[in-house]
This record gives sequence, C-alpha cells and structure tokens, in this order.
Amino acid sequence: MQDTILILDFGSQYTQLIARRVRELNIYCEIHPFNDFPEITSDIKGVILSGSPFSVRDADSPIPDLSLIKGKLPLLGVCYGAQFLANHYGGEVVPSEHREYGRANLTYIDDNSDLFIGIEPGSQVWMSHGDTISKLPENYKCIGSSKDVVNAAFKIESETTYAIQFHPEVYHTTDGLTLLKNFTVSICGCAQDWTPASYIDTTVEELKEKIGQDKVILGLSGGVDSTVAATLLSKAIGKNLYCIFVDNGLLRKNEFESVLRQYEHLGLNVKGVDSKSKFYTELAGESDPETKRKIIGRVFIEVFDEESHLIEDAKWLGQGTIYPDVIESVSVKGPSATIKSHHNVGGLPDFMKLKIVEPLRALFKDEVRRVGKELGLAPSLLGRHPFPGPGLAIRILGDITPEKVATLQEVDHIFIQGLKDDGLYDDVWQAGAILLPVQSVGVMGDERTYENAVALRAVSSTDGMTADWCHLPYEFLARISSEVINKVKGINRVVYDISSKPPATIEWE
Repeated sequence: MQDTILILDFGSQYTQLIARRVRELNIYCEIHPFNDFPEITSDIKGVILSGSPFSVRDADSPIPDLSLIKGKLPLLGVCYGAQFLANHYGGEVVPSEHREYGRANLTYIDDNSDLFIGIEPGSQVWMSHGDTISKLPENYKCIGSSKDVVNAAFKIESETTYAIQFHPEVYHTTDGLTLLKNFTVSICGCAQDWTPASYIDTTVEELKEKIGQDKVILGLSGGVDSTVAATLLSKAIGKNLYCIFVDNGLLRKNEFESVLRQYEHLGLNVKGVDSKSKFYTELAGESDPETKRKIIGRVFIEVFDEESHLIEDAKWLGQGTIYPDVIESVSVKGPSATIKSHHNVGGLPDFMKLKIVEPLRALFKDEVRRVGKELGLAPSLLGRHPFPGPGLAIRILGDITPEKVATLQEVDHIFIQGLKDDGLYDDVWQAGAILLPVQSVGVMGDERTYENAVALRAVSSTDGMTADWCHLPYEFLARISSEVINKVKGINRVVYDISSKPPATIEWE
C-alpha cells in the first residue's frame, strides 16, 4: 500500500499548498475535512492539522476528534492546528497584542528536535494569526521561538506530536520544505516513492481491474487534463476507449484539425464532430455572457449524447477531473458542484446513466503535467495555455457570428504565434485576444475608417485564482499591433489590457 500523509482541513486558504509541498517530496497525501476523514489504516503514516480562518476561542470553532490519531501516529499541527493542540489540552490561547502576520525569524531552535534537523536559528518563517499561545500544557515542550512568538513551535514530550504557529508550506518560510521533510520522512518514516512513473503503473493497473473489457466514452477538449486522462485510459484499455472531440466553431484557428492530428499521433481512438453550424444557430442574436455559456453547455451535451449513442454498450464516462476539483467538492466550507463545466462533459453523468472514471482525481495541475511528460506527451501540448470551455464566445463581447469568430481567430493566431516566435509563450500563463463591441475612427492610407477594436490580454499566474498582467516588451506589442491592423480586415485599433486579477478577471466575460 502507498505511504500516505493525511491532512485534516479546517478551511485554510493554505491547505492545498501543504499538500503540494508534501507531494514535492514524492510522498502521497490526501486532504479531508476535519470532521469527515477516512478510517486510519496502516498506510497512513502521519497526520497534519491545517490552519483555519477560525479562532480556537470562537464558540463555533472546529473541534476534531483526534482519539484515533493523537499519541498513536505522528501529528503536526500548523497554525490553527497548533493552537487547537495547546488550547484543547490545557494550555491558553489569547488574542495577540498585535496581529502576527508576515515574515519573522526563529530566534531559538531546540537543537535536539527531529523537526528542526538542518534548520538554524535565524531561519525566516511566515506568520499568519491573530491569536497566540500564551501558555503550554504541562507535558508540552517549546522547541522554537521568534522575537514576538515565544511558543512558535512545541512538542508533546510523550508523543510524536509536534506543532508550529507558522506556515511551512508558503514560499516565505525559507526552510519550510526541510521541516516538512523532517516530519514526513524522518518522523513518519514515509518512503519517497510516489513518482509520476509509479503513479502511471499503479493507475493503469487499477483502471484495468476496475473497467475490465467495458467501453469508456471520454470528451476531449484539446487541453492537458483531458489528454493525459485519455492517454492513461488508452494505456489501460486500448481501443475500448472512445474519445469524442467536438468542434463548436469557437476554437482557435485550425485547432480542430491540428488537435485531431495530434491525437492521431498519440494512437488514441478519436472521432471529431463538426457541429459549428448547430452552435452558431443556437447562439444567434444572444449577447448576454451567462446565457451564451448556458447555450454552449446545453448544445455540447446534446451533441455529445447523440454521438455517444452510436457507441454500443458503453458503461463508463471518463472525465479529466483533477484533485482541486475533488477537494472543493468536499470542502469544510460547504459542498460545491463536483461536475466540471461543459467542455469536460459537465451535466452528463445523471443524464446518461454512466459510471464515472477519473484517472487524474488524485493529481494537482502541475502533477498532471509531470505525469504527461512521463507518458511521453509533447512539451507543446503539456505547456499549452489554459483555454476557456466556451472558447472564443466569451472573448467576443456581444452576439456571436461566424464572421466575428473568423476575425478573432485571425487576431488570436497572430498574437499567440508571435509569443511563440519571440520565445515569450512559456513565460505567460494565459493569453488571448478580445473582440470589443467598440468602433473607432482610424486612417488607413488616405482613407478614414470606422472599424473595430481588439484588446490583447496576457497574464502570469500559478493557479488562475490571482493573476498579474504580463509586462511584454513594447517592441513586441508594437509589432503585433501593426500586424493585426495590417492583416485582419475590420480592425483598426489594438489595446493591451494591464489590469490584474483581482479586481479584474482573466477573461472579459
């Protein structure tokens, strides 16, 4: 069985970061709500308690049942987890005289502590709490302090239970990964053998056992997640995987043909479905962004369902669901929709009465790319920018027509190809062009024009939750602007979006 670290989530914004850091050490871990975690089996080697937006002093603060964990398994409390371990077992937690937030340095470290092997006094840590531990219970020993936080770290003397009032998972804690390695490897005894190769081997065997000789249908989007999911399924069940790639008429220039060629090279069993006219007909005259999304989702389901009925005796629906989607669906902050947006076949499971198979549900986005690399997928595919499910429909402000789509495809192609030609593509997280419902006066040759404006958008990000606009070279922007205006009929003005998220969004609709 796979060595596992269990992370109990109290609603912290940093919980996923803890998991990703542990995964960086090639150790498998799972996030579960503090009040709904799995049976403690022999494969669980240790437990981490996350931070929380709550205070342990709140009347409704989360109180986990640790009776099967504390004193029986190695345990690490982080921030709220540390304060709970102190407050609930006889210590005192009080409001800080001033909010302890931001960088700090450890002024004292217990040299004999297994948690701090390889970490020296002065090491920078990141604090984020409004309370502080003023008094430890009797059998608790302080093993780390900062200038303002006396009990920055402690250990229960009779147990392998540790706690810290800072966040080892964030970038600003310089020795955070070392501390997590000390806990997971040295204290918990985890083997660092959860690698992309081992994940592929294990997953393929599990898929073979689960699916057998049954047929699986999977809707491809051309993106990283669905492609890696399809490749894993194909490796397990071969031609019993039936992939459907729908052209909604809202893809990038020549994307339908190029993606199909790419899938052909991968040996996938793929059927391309040209449904452009159906989507255009249904979208005709509609300008409201949300209504456009709903129309695209509905028509996609109709097309996918029609095509799936041509595959006899299909029993499974493959999805490219990844771990953040799974975490969100069971969040302590409340349930959310577990089915993804239409481009990943959202809404179909209940409608089609198929069983679900999700080969990537244990992986974060960066891990999907690592697995894809191990599978031999092309860097151009693995490094592909995210592309919205509704496609260019939400980059055309106003109603959708084939003519507008064709115009935007040309602009988008010039922009994206320019980024690739100048070696800028991999420095950008997401990029695209937006066709604006704005006409402005221009001069082309000796003639006065009154034509459309387009906005170029390029952002840097890690997960899409926040993003900053990319500071692309002026010379590059000038050249792209000139090329767009000269080559794309109907465009006489190009602007560059320099707003960050928040307050803006990455897409315009």
